[in-house]
Amino acid sequence: MARKGWVLAIGTVAALLTTSASAEEVTGDQLVDALNGVFGKHSATRGSHAKGQCIKGSFTPTAEAAALSKAPMFAGPVPILGRFSFGGGNPKAPEKGKSPRGLAMRFDPDGKSPIDFVQLSVPIFFAKNPKQVVEFLAVRVPGADGKPDAAKVKAFTEANPETARQGAYVASKPIPASYAGLTYFGIHAFVATNAKGDAAKVKFKSVPLAGELGLTEDEAKAKPDGFFTADLSERLAKAPVEFDLTAVIGTDADPTNDPTMEWADAERKQVKLGKISIASLEDNAKCDATTFDPNNLADGLAGAQDDTVLPARGPSYATSLVRRAQ
Repeated sequence: MARKGWVLAIGTVAALLTTSASAEEVTGDQLVDALNGVFGKHSATRGSHAKGQCIKGSFTPTAEAAALSKAPMFAGPVPILGRFSFGGGNPKAPEKGKSPRGLAMRFDPDGKSPIDFVQLSVPIFFAKNPKQVVEFLAVRVPGADGKPDAAKVKAFTEANPETARQGAYVASKPIPASYAGLTYFGIHAFVATNAKGDAAKVKFKSVPLAGELGLTEDEAKAKPDGFFTADLSERLAKAPVEFDLTAVIGTDADPTNDPTMEWADAERKQVKLGKISIASLEDNAKCDATTFDPNNLADGLAGAQDDTVLPARGPSYATSLVRRAQ
C-alpha cells in the first residue's frame, strides 16, 4: 500500500475500471414507469425527487483535493448549479416526516464539461441493482384503498433483506429540520486518479457547517407547510449555506457493486476536498430543464464498472427529462 495508506494497487484499480457488470435488462422507461406506479404521474415533474428547490453557488477546493484527483473541479474555484430535494415522486411530499432528502450539484469548470454529484441524506440505496429497484417499487403500488399490499411488501422484504437497510437508517434519525442541516452522501463508489497516476477508491459526502439539525415530532407539527424552502431562504438572506465536501477512502475490502452496503466513515481515512457555498435560490425552471447525472464525470474520476445502479441512472433521468418536457 502506497502513500498514507489510501492509494490503491494498480491491479485493484484496473479491476474496478474494467470488470464487466452483468447485463441489466431494465430500461429507463421501466424505471420511471415503476416510480409512476407508486407516486402517480405528474406533469412537468421528475419521476423521483419530484419536490425540490434549485440553488446556485460555488465550490472552492483545498490544496489536498488535487492530490486525490486531477478532475478540473479540484484545480480551482468553480460555479455550482444545484438542487435540494425530497425523495420520492410526489411533488407535494410532506415535509414533517422522516424521508431521504437529496442534494444534486453540477460543478462546471468551463461551461462545457460538467461534473455532477448526486447525494442523499442516507449513505445507502434501497436496492442493489436496477432489477431490484423495479421489484421493490412494484410491490408498493397502491391498491384500491390507496395503500400497498402489506403481505406482498413483507414477503418481498423477507426475501430481499438488504432493501430494508435504507428505511431503517432513515427511521433511526430525527425528523430533518433544514436542507442546511443534513450530511449528504454519495451512495456510489468512484475511482479518483491524480496527475501522477495514483488512484484511490472513494465515496463522497457533503458535511454541513451548520451541524446536524433535527426536530422532535412536536417541533415538526408546529412547523408551517413549506417550511424547508422558507428556512433555506431565511438562511441565505443572512449568509451562504456551506458544506465541506469530503472523500471517504475505501479499503480493498469495501464493495463497489452494492450501494445498499455502507462504508463506515469512522473506520476509514477521510480527505477534506473543499467548501461548497450555496449563495442563493435559483429559478426552478433552470434545474427542471436539465438532469443531474452522476455519470457526468471528467478525467480523474470514474465510476466502478461492477456497479449496475450507477449506469442505469442516466437513461432513467433522460426519460424523466423528456416526459416532463412534453
